[in-house]
Amino acid sequence: MSAMYTTDEHGRPFIIVREQEKKARTTGIEATKAHIMAAKTVANIVRTSLGPRGLDKILISPDGDITISNDGATIMSQMAIENQIGKLLVELSKSQDDEIGDGTTGIVVLAGALLEQAEELLDRGIHPIRISDGFEQACKLAVAHLDTVSDKIPWSSDNTIDLFKCAKTSLGSKIVNKCHDQFAQMAVDAILAVADLERQDVDFELIKVEGKVGGELADSALVRGIVIDKDFSHPQMPKQ
Repeated sequence: MSAMYTTDEHGRPFIIVREQEKKARTTGIEATKAHIMAAKTVANIVRTSLGPRGLDKILISPDGDITISNDGATIMSQMAIENQIGKLLVELSKSQDDEIGDGTTGIVVLAGALLEQAEELLDRGIHPIRISDGFEQACKLAVAHLDTVSDKIPWSSDNTIDLFKCAKTSLGSKIVNKCHDQFAQMAVDAILAVADLERQDVDFELIKVEGKVGGELADSALVRGIVIDKDFSHPQMPKQ
């Protein structure tokens, strides 16, 4: 890259970079299509980890730490995405994880598919604002339709069988398969222990997951109370 050193009328030095004239800023439809391309690329990466035949991904950080997961939010938070629209998709899966706690891969794949359809509409010469207005209307129609086809599942703090089934389904793709029932029951018990049933609200800050080295998955247990990490200050201290 060649650069030229010169001074302005006040004698202040500045550098003119010759390469600059070759660089062109993409605008209009071209820029929109570049953004759609970036979002589709991100969606395609996580698409293969969706569903019962979904594959796990191995992610290696710059420090050499290895993460193996098929959870959309985990994969995307570990990926170093430079593109701003790609980062938006990461935020999308994060907010899905915070609000619902499941469906993080599905929502990214859905967003990628919607953008793919939007690209076809752009090619027909439809303005981006018209397309987004169309998506808004379609969303309202979809939500209204969901109300007509949804079922109400009865449950109470005494009858938790349906909650247990839901937890089991969500844990189906996770790594805890060999203790499936145990973890599903622990999840239900933990939520019911802190849930405000009148307001139908759960404060997840009240549930803490504490990892301990040296046991196995089956040793996991729900403690209704506080766990204090206390080291032995003397070998003859009582253990119980």
